[in-house]
Amino acid sequence: MIMPSRKVLVISGKRKTATARGVTRPGGGKVRINRVPIEIVEPEIAREKIMEPLMQAGEEVRNQIDIEVTTSGGGYMGQAEAARMVIANTLLKWTKSAHLRTVFSEYDRTMIVGDARRKEPKKFGGPGARAKGQKSYR
Repeated sequence: MIMPSRKVLVISGKRKTATARGVTRPGGGKVRINRVPIEIVEPEIAREKIMEPLMQAGEEVRNQIDIEVTTSGGGYMGQAEAARMVIANTLLKWTKSAHLRTVFSEYDRTMIVGDARRKEPKKFGGPGARAKGQKSYR
C-alpha cells in the first residue's frame, strides 16, 4: 500500500549562538514559536522582528501553511532573528517565488542569508579579545 505524500518542510536558521528549527505543514496560517502563538510572543520587539517576513509575504501565502518553530541557545533577540530566518526560508521554499526572494533581500538580506559574525576569542594578558592590561613605568 502506497502512502499519500504530504508536503512537510524542515528548515533551520542560526544567529550568533541561537538556533531555530522549523517544521512546516499545509494548514490555516498558524505560526507558533516554542509552542506559543506568534501573536502573544514576548517581548514585543522580538515579536515584531519575527513577524517581518510574514508581513512582507502577505496574507494569501501565510494562510496556506502552519509553521512550528523551536528555538534554543543565545538570547531572546538572537532566537528571534534565527526564527525569522526560518520563517523567511520556509516561505521561499514553499512558494518557490523569485519575486518573494527579491522582496526579502531588498528589505533585509539577513532574513535569507545568515550573518557569519561571531565573538572573537579572548587572548591572554587582558580582560577581552583586544584589551590589554595597562602599564605604568613611573
